[in-house]
Amino acid sequence: MPRPDLHSTRERLREGRSFAADELAAARAIATSPACASAFLSTRFEAASAEAARVPADAPLAGLAVSTKDLFDVQGEPTRAGSVALAEAAPAAADAAAVARLRAAGGVVIGRTNMTEFAFSGVGVNPHHGTPANPCDPQVARIPGGSSSGAAVSVATGAAFIGLGSDTGGSIRIPAALCGIVGFKNTARLVPTEGAFPLSTTLDTVCAMTRSVRDAVLAHEILAARRVAISEKPLKDYRLAVATTQMLDSADATVARAFERTLRLLRDAGARVEEIPLAQIRDWARSRPPAGSPRPRAIPSTATCCCSTPAATTRACAPASSAGST
Repeated sequence: MPRPDLHSTRERLREGRSFAADELAAARAIATSPACASAFLSTRFEAASAEAARVPADAPLAGLAVSTKDLFDVQGEPTRAGSVALAEAAPAAADAAAVARLRAAGGVVIGRTNMTEFAFSGVGVNPHHGTPANPCDPQVARIPGGSSSGAAVSVATGAAFIGLGSDTGGSIRIPAALCGIVGFKNTARLVPTEGAFPLSTTLDTVCAMTRSVRDAVLAHEILAARRVAISEKPLKDYRLAVATTQMLDSADATVARAFERTLRLLRDAGARVEEIPLAQIRDWARSRPPAGSPRPRAIPSTATCCCSTPAATTRACAPASSAGST
């Protein structure tokens, strides 16, 4: 049975039906269970317990468990970004800004989560530390999505209430979708990236995954240090576009049924769901080289490019067999 979300758990704490120490013990049991195999690269439960005991009862996160992706600095710990190349990295001198904000709100960090090496993939595979299994199917080892793979698994299994991660091209949204939880990518500038190992200094976004939308709102308010205004508009006032061109091609039958069921629920709730062709997507796809096309070859600096312009530096040039006539 899935664990309650953060809001429900805070209510239980306020009513005396649970205690932060008990919640942390439950988090520890899950984090060290087979369900979280390879999800954490390191854990710090003893330190987390001591920190939780000092958190005020009225703190927003109330001493509850959060996890941090291995590209965020945590004071006293090395930041390795899921790579063995940084195995000898020095311990961080201070918390990353996002980690500091979670802690200031009463969150306790229980461990560093696994990730795609240097955040360079949306699949979630890590050849050095293992790949966490998607908790949606305990019978078959399926990919969790990435690059915030361990963060997603830590939240989906109930080991953490908030999984701190990052999103450059989908690294929060992909694992959240694959693991059946909520991932919110906010506007990049709203949350500071100080203390986070970069992939793209212009696109990196610090954000989080949770088990409910209301928890996602709270996590964003903490990370962005701002209040979120919740719209009171009814769903019928929203028009949602569904791109039909290529976006759903080759979808697995089970995924397609789930997608259609979601659209039906939205329509039944009053939302205006409109299908749009987006023909530009097909035009872009047609302009790409077909699968299996020869790779461009490197032309030495002393050679001449196929366009007969002297090559001042090494450049890519299409093989003669694929070069167009001029």
